[in-house]
Amino acid sequence: MQEYLEKTEKELKYRNYSPKTIDAYLGCLQEYLGYIKPDFKYINEDKVKDFLIKKQDKGYAPQTVNLYLNSIKFFYRDVLKNPYKINLKFAKRSKKLPVVLSKIEIEKIISCINNPKYRLMIALSYGAGLRVSEVISLRIGDLDLDSLVIHIKDAKGKKDRVTVFPKKLINDFRNLIAGKSTKDLVFESNRVGKLTDRSIQFVFHRALKKAGINKDASFHSLRHSFATHLLENGVDIRYIQELLGHANIRTTQIYTKVTNPSIRNIKSPL
Repeated sequence: MQEYLEKTEKELKYRNYSPKTIDAYLGCLQEYLGYIKPDFKYINEDKVKDFLIKKQDKGYAPQTVNLYLNSIKFFYRDVLKNPYKINLKFAKRSKKLPVVLSKIEIEKIISCINNPKYRLMIALSYGAGLRVSEVISLRIGDLDLDSLVIHIKDAKGKKDRVTVFPKKLINDFRNLIAGKSTKDLVFESNRVGKLTDRSIQFVFHRALKKAGINKDASFHSLRHSFATHLLENGVDIRYIQELLGHANIRTTQIYTKVTNPSIRNIKSPL
């Protein structure tokens, strides 16, 4: 089994999958191969389906079940080169609306963070619509403070994009990056090097609690709030799609359900 996991890892790297996706695929595949052994070289759709149903029964999210299915399909199609196509449909994704924070709530969160570095990370993530992985990977050369833009490189899906830089933060960032090389990280850890996702998410949740906000928000809610507030300000949804780096406009359209002026104008009959 280990031999085939190594072959899968090699194929994923060759196809330029991100390290995070490679780890996720290998973890899912290891579970599946352990479940299906010793007959993992042969496709048995019923057993694949049973394996996925067990994941659903344990309360796994649809996105996670799809990850397992994708890893299994990749293994048979691209590693074993099996011509048989697995005709299983993906699990239905949750249609929950994104959790959005108000501008006042975001101001409260930022004001609750004493560490200047973390405070700027949170402010920038909201002001530019950044994912947690993007803000911790940001390098000084990616910032164009004169043009008020940020070049996001090698983001989700190995795509580059350009997003806005908040004018309000210019002076803080000029002080932060003064005397540093363009190749340096904008936000380094105290041990020198890249911060972890967990550390910045911990800071966000601690500030959320300190601010007394009871919403089920995550760090990603900053990005949701960025998109929603731009829509509320009248920015065209196609521009928002570009700023977020969404490949499909339908992904961006979820924010029209969060902020709908027509619904806001309707008064309850009570």
